[in-house]
This record gives sequence, C-alpha cells and structure tokens, in this order.
Amino acid sequence: MLVRRGIAVSPGMASGPALVFGTEDFRIPQRFVSVDAIESQIKRFRTALQQTVDEIGENERLANEQVGKQYGSIFTAHLNLVQDPQLLEEIEELIRSKYYSAEFASSRVLRRYAKVFQNLGDNYMAQRAADIYDIEKCLVRNLLGESREELTHINTPVIIVANSLSPSETANLNRKFVLGLAIETGGRTSHTAILAGALEIPAVVGVGNFLADVSGGENLIIDGDRGEIIIDPTDTAVQHFEDTIERRKGVSKRLLSLKEIPAQTKDGVRIKLLGNIEFPEEVSQCIDRGADGVGLYRTEFLYLNRRDEPSEEVHYEAYCRVVGAFPNSPVIIRTMDLGADKMPSALTFGAEPASNPVLSLRSLRLSLKNLPLFKTQLRAILRAATVGDVRIMFPLVSTLMELRQAKMILADVVEDLEEQGVEFKRDVPVGMMVEVPSAVMMAEEFAQEVDFFSIGTNDLIQYTLAADRDDPNVSELYRAADPSILRMIQHVIDVGNRHEISVTVCGEMSTDPLFSPLLIGMGLRQLSVTSHMIPRLKELIGNFTLEEAEEIASHVRNLELARTVENYLRGEMMKFAPDMAVLEAEQA
Repeated sequence: MLVRRGIAVSPGMASGPALVFGTEDFRIPQRFVSVDAIESQIKRFRTALQQTVDEIGENERLANEQVGKQYGSIFTAHLNLVQDPQLLEEIEELIRSKYYSAEFASSRVLRRYAKVFQNLGDNYMAQRAADIYDIEKCLVRNLLGESREELTHINTPVIIVANSLSPSETANLNRKFVLGLAIETGGRTSHTAILAGALEIPAVVGVGNFLADVSGGENLIIDGDRGEIIIDPTDTAVQHFEDTIERRKGVSKRLLSLKEIPAQTKDGVRIKLLGNIEFPEEVSQCIDRGADGVGLYRTEFLYLNRRDEPSEEVHYEAYCRVVGAFPNSPVIIRTMDLGADKMPSALTFGAEPASNPVLSLRSLRLSLKNLPLFKTQLRAILRAATVGDVRIMFPLVSTLMELRQAKMILADVVEDLEEQGVEFKRDVPVGMMVEVPSAVMMAEEFAQEVDFFSIGTNDLIQYTLAADRDDPNVSELYRAADPSILRMIQHVIDVGNRHEISVTVCGEMSTDPLFSPLLIGMGLRQLSVTSHMIPRLKELIGNFTLEEAEEIASHVRNLELARTVENYLRGEMMKFAPDMAVLEAEQA
C-alpha cells in the first residue's frame, strides 16, 4: 500500500479502479512545407481552427447547462483567445514567411504565449498556461485528423489518474462513472479544480510525480477532504474506507431533517449560522440547508476568466440574485479580494508582478489603487441594497487610513448616485475583515468606525504565524488552535461586545466543528460557514449548553500548545457528538 498526499480541492471519498489518462502528446510529422504548399496549409489551418472553435463552443454549452454560466465562462475565455486576430495573424505569418507547417506554426505561437504566462511570477497566471496548452492540443489534433479520446466514453466506474486534465476534459467527465480525480499538477485556483468542485467529484491535485506508481485497473482510494490518495490499499484500509462511508451516510441522513430547526444550544441560546458563497447559484444551497443569511459573499468570480472589467450592471445583477433569494436576511458582500494567487489572467489592474504577492498589492489595497473599478462595485452594491438587507465588508484592512479612505470613496459614490437620481440605499452597514495582526491590535479604534467585524482566520493564521498553509514545509505551523490565534480572536470578540457591534468568524476555522463549542464559549453568537456544514453544526450546537461551552473556553485559555488544545477539543466533541468526532478526526 502506498499513500500519496496533495491539495484537497473537491470534498468527498471514493474507491475504485484507476484509469491512467495519457497526456495525448501528438508528434508533428513535419516542420516545413514547400512554397507551393503554403496556401493549402493556410486552408488546413482555418478548417482546423473552425473545428476547434466548434468544439470549445460545445464545451461552453455543456458547462453552462451542467454546472452554470460562471463555469462556462472558462470556455468563453478559450474562445476569445483562439479567435484573437493577433494570434491568428501570427500563426498564418509563420506559415507564409517561414514555410512552417500549420501544426508547427500553431504549436510555436501558442507555446510562446503559454511561456509568457508561466514566467509572470504569479501562481494564478502560471496556471492559465494550462488553458493555452488545452487549446494547442485541440487545434493540433484537428490538424492531424486524430480522433479525440473522449473521457465521456467511460462506461464503468473509475478514478481518473493523470499528470494534468484540461478544463475541457474535466467539463466532459461523466459524473455517473468518474468517481474521483487524482492529478499530479495543479493548484486550488486551477480551472480543473474549480470544475471538479462544481461537478462534486472528489479531487486531489498537486500530488507530484506518482503516475509511475499506478497501474491501470489498480484499486485506489481518494479522500478529497484530506487530500490523500491510497494506492493498492490493504484489506484493513478498504474496511476503514467502507466504515467511514457508512458513518457519513448515517450522519447525512439524520441531518436532512434539520433544515427548519434554528441553531441553538441545549439551553436555548440562539446561534446564527450564515453561509459562505462564491457564486450566485450557491445561494440555493444555503436556503436548502436552513442558513440565516449570507455571511460572506465573495465577489472575485465577477473578475475571473474575463478579458474586460465587469460592468456595473453585471455586478448589480449578480448581487440581486442573491439578495432577492434572502430578502429578509443579511447578505454581507465583500468587496473585491483579488491579488496574490487570485489575480485574473486577462486583467492585471495595473499591478506589477511582486516577489511576495501575499504581502503586496491585493484586496482593499488594490481597490484603492483602482478607484473607477472600486466605485463601480460600490455603486452596484448600494443599488442592490434596495432589494434586501445588504451589508458591505472591506477585506484585508490593515490600517485606519485604509478604512477611512474606503469609507470616503463610499461617501463619494453615495453623493454621485444622489445627484444622478439613481435608486439606492444610503445607510448600508459597513464592516471589515479582521485578518491581519495590525487590525487585531487596533480593534478598539476600528470598532468606533465600523458596524461589524468578520474575522478571516485563514489569513490571520498565515500572517500571525508566518506560515503558508499551502506549503508542506511549514504546514505543521499553520494551526487555528495556536494560543496566539485564540487570544487574538478573544480580543476582537471582547472589543465587539464592548462597542456593541457584531462579530463573526468566516474562515475555515468557523466551518470546523471541532472549534464550534470553543468559539461560542468565547462569546461568538454567529458563524459564517460553508453551506454543506450548516446542518452538521446545527446538530452539534444543540448538544451542549452555553455553560459547557464557556467552561471549554475557560480551560483552553490555560493551554500553551496548539496540539494540546486540539486534543482537548476532540475529547470534548466526543462527549457531545461521538460519531461526528470520529468523522472529523478522520478528516483532520
């Protein structure tokens, strides 16, 4: 038995035979052609190009129908690129001037574009090179007349193992037979990862070189929660997998009945559970699971996979879809949180490549450097606020000056809308993400200028402990249970209570049931979590009293090590929800 670990990008567990998917590298038969063959090469290229456009268009239609337009936009970007006049002119110019064959000219130009993306020094942009290789593969295949290997032709359950999967290959997966994905390359922001999550196929990417360890048909277990792949599992490992699946089924069935039941402790203390969403379509998942509103509406999807900036109407329509679904509940819209690994490939907003993007121009800093872009988003939010209970949240606020600048821009937008006679809501509550140590230290001052705090534990942990959660070399340091993190959270909660402003935790820590009793014991009365966790947290919260939660928080204050805190919390969860404790321990 061999265990390999990578990046968990789509949750769930699966077991089945491996299908090792090849890279489909085609050998280009000739680099040069004779002068009298140039026009025929141009004709071949244009014919293959049209076939490629048709194929990508079909992928776009398929993605739109199966998983939504935001995913179809991935292929819209492919279409824009493959039909770009400059790119086509470059390919045809190489055929005419260099006497290159259509295949070789196409490959040369597209690979040069891919290399540019790879050398930009940004994770997100580098991963866009995979999109260009996808286009190259499709175009060259059509030029060579090769029949396309269709993953949709799979008719038996398999786990696909590959060095990489292109977005088009992922979009064409048959969910009935594809049990899971194990990919050597890729990251959290790759299009393949995004599509796997939308298709709800358990997936682990960034595993590294392991194809040589897997034979076709060999049994695999994939765990999309832990980022783990087990090759040729032992009977004991298979039994453990089967037991885990049965426990999860039992828990899921029991939780289905909790939709209409509010989250409250055993002694009746009401806890609000809000949903974290990325796309407007996800609001239905929040409603189906009984969420109390939307605590974090990420808006980066509006900017990704585009060649131009989204208009005010694009923003407005997206916000209204969510706010209209929750007209009587809060919807907290976070302004653009782009930068680092999330910068769009087609839009740079004037940002220069940074040696350390995490500490560079991102989030609110980027918005304040691009005022027209920022104002467009704020205008749309204020207009959508007429539909329901909308609140604005600024990300990665590190200084009072940044917050005050953002509020001044918001005031300017209010004045502009009034002068133009546009319908909007003036008094929209304004809050901020607390996700850097400076914001924690200045919480007293910030509390006098905002209506609410939302603690973003993902970045807070990273910046406080100087540990990148995606770096395996320091992942052991990245721990939400570290006493320094807990003391910071407690300080922000205490400040919020003194100033009578609400405090929420919206990072991955709030979604982890292990920390729910602790956070409530520390004084939190609302959590913003991944929607699929809402029923599970409802059940857990109903199994302990506020007094028990406060005793947990009191005990944890005296612990000095993250490991000790985690072990103690697991023991307490075992008292409240034994089967859930076992499940969480397996996913830890």
